[in-house]
Amino acid sequence: MPEIKTGSPGGTELAGEHLGALAEQGDVFCLHGDLGAGKTCMARGIARGLNVRGQVNSPTFNLIKEYEGRIPVYHMDVYRLNSPEEMEDLGYEEYFYGSGVTLIEWPAKVQEILPENRLDIYIEKDSNCEHMRKIILIGKGGRYTRLAGELIDNVHIRN
Repeated sequence: MPEIKTGSPGGTELAGEHLGALAEQGDVFCLHGDLGAGKTCMARGIARGLNVRGQVNSPTFNLIKEYEGRIPVYHMDVYRLNSPEEMEDLGYEEYFYGSGVTLIEWPAKVQEILPENRLDIYIEKDSNCEHMRKIILIGKGGRYTRLAGELIDNVHIRN
């Protein structure tokens, strides 16, 4: 599986920034990982790669935050949802199939409604080093498989 290793939160953001620079309208990126793994660091980097200005932070209490950049960014944190059906009230299809880039933290909570084509990004902590992260990219669909490969080929994080 394609993976990137980073040694700091800044390195995780930098990997995200590279991904954001490659992002296109309609992209869906699912950010998997334990609490504190770096999902929001990755989202912040993706937003920066899409030329979003200003602070990007987790939308835990808002569920969705929208940012303007080269392409609109829709940042979702679905941790507090009890079921995928609650996403209907949020109008999730407009985000998933719209003109922006959708970032979803805790996507396993809404697995049943995720688009078939997407990029799953798994961020894992290293038990031996507090800041080390392994970022595993799994593309679902041709575009996302190519995107994961391109990111792996072109991102060389040095921390």
